[in-house]
Amino acid sequence: MDERRAGVAFGLGAYGLWGLFPLYFPLLEPAGGLEIVAHRVLWSLLFVAVLLTVVRRWSHVRAAFADRRTLLVLLGAALLIGINWLVFVYGVNSGHVVETSLGYFINPLVSVLLGVVVFRERLRPLQWVAVGIAAVAVLVLTIDYGRPPWIALSLAASFGLYGLMKKLVRVEAAPGLFVETALMVLPAAAVLVVLHAQGEGTAGSAGTGHLLLLVGSGLGTAIPLLMFAAATRRIPLSTVGLLQYLTPLMQLAIGVFVYHEPMPAARLAGFVIVWVALAVFTADSVRQARAGARRRTAEAAPAPV
Repeated sequence: MDERRAGVAFGLGAYGLWGLFPLYFPLLEPAGGLEIVAHRVLWSLLFVAVLLTVVRRWSHVRAAFADRRTLLVLLGAALLIGINWLVFVYGVNSGHVVETSLGYFINPLVSVLLGVVVFRERLRPLQWVAVGIAAVAVLVLTIDYGRPPWIALSLAASFGLYGLMKKLVRVEAAPGLFVETALMVLPAAAVLVVLHAQGEGTAGSAGTGHLLLLVGSGLGTAIPLLMFAAATRRIPLSTVGLLQYLTPLMQLAIGVFVYHEPMPAARLAGFVIVWVALAVFTADSVRQARAGARRRTAEAAPAPV
């Protein structure tokens, strides 16, 4: 298998696993959202620690802890991804899978806006058109829900800001994930201690199968992230950008066809408007990527004698 095919396979694996999460987290009930996230942190940390030992990357972890700026940025990333996990688990286990899918549909556009606000990036005309269309979609969905789609907006904002934090530091996927989860492990352990002291923890009282499912949440956190990192090293970001829509499409399908969440006409119209915005955004991104590739080819060509 060549590098490109391997990259696509890794990308499909990562986004496919993320897309299946709405089927997994309800299996963790009767555990609540805080307990699920706490176990996700704990078992992710242990899994990544084993992986770092196998691949001998502990020096990268020590370097991250030794650099104050890197550590502060990763602390911010840890807080944001913790919020993202908690909101996602709440959304899935409270019957709002469709709304969680909306969050990941609009996440690319949120990332673009963050680039404008933080890095002073200039948007191309079609990118502004896509953002404007997405704003109309949020308005339509707000009217449909009778409230702003807070779950979707929280997921898009927290994950977009998490990606922003990761752009500010150069840390490989596994060492970075270890540092982030290590920074969260004490609060996570405290949550578990308090829950079990109050008799509300489920890890030791709901059977071995339940405990194994909680352990699996850590593996399910680390494995797709590592596959995603492997994909980004092998294929262009434009391809990664196209693959990312697999996750919310799967989540939307699960919400509608598995959990039978309502999709009235107004809500469907809002989603269609979002898809139009994404189509405009994706077409512009692909066009720019192809134009950049043609320029690089022209510059690399030998000059005529």
